[in-house]
Amino acid sequence: MANIVAIVGRPNVGKSTLFNRLTESRTAIVDEQAGVTRDRHYGRVEWNAKEFIVIDTGGYVPSSNDIFDVAIKRQVKIAIEECSIIIFLVDVIDGITDLDQGVADLLRKSNKKIFLVANKVDNYERQFDASEFYNFGLGEVLQISAISGSGTGELLDLIAADISEEKPEDLSDLPKIAVVGRPNVGKSSIVNAFMNQERNIVAPTAGTTRDSIHTRYKAFGHDFILIDTAGLRKKSKVEEDIEFYSTLRTLNAIENSDVCLLMIDAEKGIEAQDITIFHIIEKAKKGVVIVVNKWDLVAKDSNTINAFTEKIQEAIRPFSDVPIIFTSVPDKQRILKALETAIEVNNKRTSTIKTSKLNEVLGAVIDRFPPPTLKGKMVKIKYITMLPTKTPAFAFFCNHPKYIQENYKRFLEKQIRENFDFSGVPITLFFREK
Repeated sequence: MANIVAIVGRPNVGKSTLFNRLTESRTAIVDEQAGVTRDRHYGRVEWNAKEFIVIDTGGYVPSSNDIFDVAIKRQVKIAIEECSIIIFLVDVIDGITDLDQGVADLLRKSNKKIFLVANKVDNYERQFDASEFYNFGLGEVLQISAISGSGTGELLDLIAADISEEKPEDLSDLPKIAVVGRPNVGKSSIVNAFMNQERNIVAPTAGTTRDSIHTRYKAFGHDFILIDTAGLRKKSKVEEDIEFYSTLRTLNAIENSDVCLLMIDAEKGIEAQDITIFHIIEKAKKGVVIVVNKWDLVAKDSNTINAFTEKIQEAIRPFSDVPIIFTSVPDKQRILKALETAIEVNNKRTSTIKTSKLNEVLGAVIDRFPPPTLKGKMVKIKYITMLPTKTPAFAFFCNHPKYIQENYKRFLEKQIRENFDFSGVPITLFFREK
């Protein structure tokens, strides 16, 4: 907690623009529409040989009872609890508003170091206008323009001087588990259930989560990063710029994850968009666990789970060797089972098989069921090895690799899965001449 800085302010003062400027990234969504940022967003900053974490937060609206404003307030308060330094960002064009006063009242109670920063100061007249913010009684008013970068170096100098030499813990080697799926299938709810607190905003409206939110999970002997993502819609339904960037971030979250928990709505069953997301995960060579959520809302008999499982397996063929967990977030039903299965899939994804074991097991299978002859060519597989790749890949050395037929490749993959348990893990087979 020592080196964490939170950016706090009312809506549309430029918090996400400043976050992107400080982190030298475009990871926070920026739009002229107020209320774009809803959850907390984390980034890393290095300045003057110091490192710290910066948190972007949603716009704080103290007196609103709107479902999102209430949820954003909760997120802002979590960010304030987590941080040691607060950047209180205000807008010099609008001056002091009632909403700013509400934010100032909240921050005075925080007992945290506060930097009062006037944004959008990009001419001499606005420099004079910024003096109005001294009325808050929060000390010096720093003047910046987040969009151009003016004054942000001085702000970083002050922050760096105020933080310790301690570097934030490097979490880059921790496994990353992304929770993905269509909008409103319960992704944020299940992440909150995992964490046993409302870390992410949850509302019945589809599209609540717009950024990808990274949260560290450290409990029950596990230590990994959980990524909650915006729901992936069909392209035809991605109309707003905001939703376009949310979709892009979800795709990036899948790309940067190790394992994906693909959530499906039990009431709707597996739909075309679920299958599309599944194939995105498969193409990216990520581990996958299918989580059928809202299972408490489905009428069941003794065969319901088996029938549901078979329908999913049929829809995702040929890669159907995937764990399927049936969950209910309100009832906390099989929630931890979903997490534990994701960890198991990650362990399988990073496991290795000795060459001698591979040849012993698969060699016997190939001797019993050799590749079929094609165009008069008899194919002989002589040697098998696992390649040193990030995801499981196997090389089969043979005399005529181009004559190995697709159905025989699928047969070999099935044998690998049956003998070495790669459930939930896409594997790749290569055939090379020897």
